[in-house]
Amino acid sequence: MTRFGPKFDAQGVLAGSKDAGRCIGYLTKYLTKHLGACHQADTPQVAKHTARLVEALRYEPCSPTCANWLRYGIQPLNPRPGLRPVHCKSKAHSGRHLGYAGRRVLVSRRWSGKTLADHRADRKAWLMAMLDIPATDEDSRFSWQRVTPSDADYIPPGQALLHVLADRARSEALVELARRRAEDDRSEAIHDRDTRAA
Repeated sequence: MTRFGPKFDAQGVLAGSKDAGRCIGYLTKYLTKHLGACHQADTPQVAKHTARLVEALRYEPCSPTCANWLRYGIQPLNPRPGLRPVHCKSKAHSGRHLGYAGRRVLVSRRWSGKTLADHRADRKAWLMAMLDIPATDEDSRFSWQRVTPSDADYIPPGQALLHVLADRARSEALVELARRRAEDDRSEAIHDRDTRAA
């Protein structure tokens, strides 16, 4: 006699692999798909706040093809006859999906003309300026190549992870130092202004 038993297909995913982003996307999609069903407005204040958000959401563009772009004098992507602002059928405008589904705004490069790499470069330039570190072109200073276990300078993955964590902690400490310096400069400028005004 033959029976079909439970089947469990466990597959690992390596960080940085081509499947990692897709798997994370699916996981977050299904984890957040029905959050609206278990988070109800249980007080009048929460209900009123949610109603205000839903009302505001009616007027915001939900995608490049949304008719609400017409309110800002922008032609939506792939326009078609009958487009009217505030009459988009997308579920992103529905209160049932508020905060959990859909992209509420365009990606930054559509607004600023900058890619994420450009924004990272701007943040790095600000940090270097605040710390009085001369900016250098990393590509001209380093030659990158993959390390293999047969190399003399090979570091086991566990030890490499500790190095990454230490580098991250050091970077965060530098950023915090730069923020403190920026705050001190701002406070000093305000103090000077108030002194001159007095």
